[in-house]
Amino acid sequence: MAVTEPAPVAPPAAHEGILRRQALRESAARTYARSLPIVPVRARGMTIEGADGRRYLDCLSGAGTLALGHNHPVVLEAIRKVIDSGAPLHVLDLATPVKDAFTTELFATLPRQFADNARIQFCGPAGTDAVEAAFKLVRAATGRSELLAFTGAYHGMTAGALAASGGAPDVRVTRLPFPQDYRCPFGEGGERGADIAARWTESLLDDPKGGVPAPAGMILEPVQGEGGVNPAPDGWLRRMREITESRSIPLIADEVQTGVGRTGTFWAVEHSGIVPDVMVLSKAIGGSLPLAVIVYRSELDVWQPGAHAGTFRGNQLAMAAGAATLAHVRENGLAERAATLGARMLASLRALSADHPNIGDVRGRGLMIGIELVDPEAAPLARTAEIGSPPIPPPPDPALAAAVQQECLHRGLIVELGGRHDAVVRLLPPLTLTDEQATAVVDRLADALRAAERSPYRRAAAGPTR
Repeated sequence: MAVTEPAPVAPPAAHEGILRRQALRESAARTYARSLPIVPVRARGMTIEGADGRRYLDCLSGAGTLALGHNHPVVLEAIRKVIDSGAPLHVLDLATPVKDAFTTELFATLPRQFADNARIQFCGPAGTDAVEAAFKLVRAATGRSELLAFTGAYHGMTAGALAASGGAPDVRVTRLPFPQDYRCPFGEGGERGADIAARWTESLLDDPKGGVPAPAGMILEPVQGEGGVNPAPDGWLRRMREITESRSIPLIADEVQTGVGRTGTFWAVEHSGIVPDVMVLSKAIGGSLPLAVIVYRSELDVWQPGAHAGTFRGNQLAMAAGAATLAHVRENGLAERAATLGARMLASLRALSADHPNIGDVRGRGLMIGIELVDPEAAPLARTAEIGSPPIPPPPDPALAAAVQQECLHRGLIVELGGRHDAVVRLLPPLTLTDEQATAVVDRLADALRAAERSPYRRAAAGPTR
C-alpha cells in the first residue's frame, strides 16, 4: 500500500529566504541543492526535518557518509567525550589516544591477512585526497606513472582523481571495460561478459604494441556508485587481482562509498575474498565528520617524510566519531543486517517491474541499491542483437528519473540520481534502517514512480540535476 504524502506545512519566510540567498550567493557548481530544495534544521536517524516543518526519509545519507544515520547517540557521545576532556582538536599528524583508538578499531575491521602487514596514511578530509595519496604512493613505490581505471568509475573531483573517473574530459589513464549485466559493453552480460572484459585487460597489458606503458597501479570500485550502482562480479574481481599480482601492478580498492558495512560485508572486497594492495577509505569511517585515509601493504611504504600531508589530517572529533561508528557496526552485526534488508528491498523493487515497463533494471548489493529507468517505447541505443545474444535494453530515461526524484521529495523521500545518463535512482539508506522504514521507502518510491509515469510534463524534467 502506498504511503500518502505528509500533510503540507506552510513554508515560513525563513525557509524561502535561505533558499533564495543560497541561489544568489553560492556557485553554479552546487549540486544536491538544485534537485533537493530543502533546508534541514533537525535530523535523527533516517529522518530529516526541514525549516518548512516537513519530514523526510533520507535515502542519501550524506552520499553514504552516515552509516548510522543522523546524530546517532554513540556518535554524539564520542564527540562530547573528546570536547569535554579538554583534548586538543587539531594536532596535525601527532599521536594521540583518540587517533590510536581509531586506528586500532579500523585495523580490527580489515581483512586479517591485509591488516597484519599494513600501514596507514591520514590524508586531507575528503575521499578524493585519499585517492590522490594512493596514486602518489604506487607511483613512488613502482617508479612508474601510468594508471589503469575503468569505464563508469568515480574517484573524486581533484585533478588526479577526476582523470581516473569515467567522465574525465582529459584522459591521462588507460581506460578498461567494467563488466555490467544490463548494459554489457560486449553485448553479453553475466559470466561471459565479465570473462571477455578480463581477457581484454590481459591482452592489452601483454600486447607489446598495445600502447599501454607498464602501469603504476589499477584502481577500481567493488561497486560503482556514481556509475549507476554496478556491482563488480566476484569472479571478475578475483581475475583482476590475479592479473595485477602476476604483473607486479598494485591494486587499489576504492571503498570510499562501499565501506563500513554498506554492501553487506564490512568491506566490499570481502565478497570476492581478494586482498588489495591499497584501500582508499573515507565517508562513513569518520562517523559523519570529514576523515580520509589510505591503508596499504607495508612493502609499498617507500615515502619520504612529508611526501603526502594535509593540514586537517588530525581531525580528532572525526576519529572519535569514526571509531565509535566502526565499533557499533561491528558489534551489532549491521553489515549482515544490510545484506538481509538489502536483499528484501531488491526483491520488492524487482517485483514492481512487472507493472512498470519503465523499470529497466534493479541492482545493487546490501543497502547500495539502484533502479535504472528506461523508455521502453524508444529504439535501443545499439543495433538489434544477434540471434542468441541477450536483448539490447531500451535507452535510459533521465527525464523520468528526474521526475521520480521530485515526486519522491513530494512524498517525503530523499533519493539521489546517478548512472551514465542520470537515469538511475539511487538508494543509500543508513544501516540502522528499520523494517518499517524499508517498507515505507519502497512504498513511497513505487507511488512516486506511478505519479511520474502519469505526468504529461515529465519530459520537462530532463537536464542536469547534480
